[in-house]
Amino acid sequence: MFRKKTDSSSTNIDRLPEFGFLKNDDIYMDNACQSPRPQPVIDAMDRYYQSYNACGGRVKYKWGQQVDSEVEETRQLVIDYLGLSKRDYICTFTLNTTYGINLILGQLPSGAYHQVVTSEIEHNSVFLPTISLAQRFKIPRKVLARADDGSLIYALADLEKSVVVVNTTSNIDGRLLTNIKQLISDTHKSGGIVIIDAAQTMAHYHELLIGCQADAICFSAHKMYAGSLGVIVIRKDLLKTLAIGVVGGGMVSIVNEQGYTLLTDDMNSWLEPGLQAYSEIISLKNAILWLKNVRPGGLSSSQHIEKISKILYQGLLNIQGLKIINSQASSLISVYSNNVDAHRLATFLSASGIMVRSGYFCCHYFLLEKQKFPPLLRFSIGLQTTEADVEKVIGIMRKITKG
Repeated sequence: MFRKKTDSSSTNIDRLPEFGFLKNDDIYMDNACQSPRPQPVIDAMDRYYQSYNACGGRVKYKWGQQVDSEVEETRQLVIDYLGLSKRDYICTFTLNTTYGINLILGQLPSGAYHQVVTSEIEHNSVFLPTISLAQRFKIPRKVLARADDGSLIYALADLEKSVVVVNTTSNIDGRLLTNIKQLISDTHKSGGIVIIDAAQTMAHYHELLIGCQADAICFSAHKMYAGSLGVIVIRKDLLKTLAIGVVGGGMVSIVNEQGYTLLTDDMNSWLEPGLQAYSEIISLKNAILWLKNVRPGGLSSSQHIEKISKILYQGLLNIQGLKIINSQASSLISVYSNNVDAHRLATFLSASGIMVRSGYFCCHYFLLEKQKFPPLLRFSIGLQTTEADVEKVIGIMRKITKG
């Protein structure tokens, strides 16, 4: 019944040509994990490997100079994309969002902060490191609620000398941190800092972040149509306070028998020990340029996501026996069925060429411990998703849930 049918046509006629390598019967809806890469991004990575595959920051020959130029262009483009100033912020590269958050929290100076604040709907990339920080510094940790609109519910006392670490888009149901600018302002007035997990925001909701004066913004390039890469945009004032302890090549100007001096004219390097993922960094530049110009169906990327997500949300809402976690449409929609376990649903969908995530999405505290939900099924759409994809998903879901 659910056997995948082979489609000889190579592409969905409504799909962006940049995703022409996707088959009609391959419906990828796990963008929250990582997005498919459009052809211009793949081409950019190939060019690096085939034309100037060299180290950056270390060499004087032509290939290395081109790498340096592209890396610096990427740093500036990221800062510009967020509406920030290079005078106040630097852009640095790492493994992923999780590692970036740990890198900052693990090097904060002891005694500077009195409490740690996070929210109940955080990914483990935030939830676990904030537990670790509170234990290491022996300071209180507060887990605050989020409203249905995603805003953090807090009192000013919650922010006093606090390290606030929260997401701007939930990886459960897409709720946005709608009071982000007020939160940052109140935290700064209270002597604290705000570190943002923007992993689910940068691809489709980055407008929320434009001009926000967070102390650090961490995200993953592989969730925004680029290669596998972590990014930290950090305020220089905060970077200067860190007790830099993750060290290595490319970071120092002087080394003697018992000490070293960090590069004072290259603060980016302070969080970049060793060789970097140059192909992935270059791919990020091309992904941002693509995102700024792509027009699926003549719509902006955000309009396309809004349109497709509303169709999917309404279709799932009409399936009897299906419980939707979301309170509104989003690029991320999580559900469970009264009739079929989510892992079985994911398996049945896979047999029809539909790729989705099942489980607790690394949000064990909120989903399992607090809400006591069964395993969930999550649909996370992207710019490759078409109306035909969504209609097929709705039809198959109706069949397998008998709704």
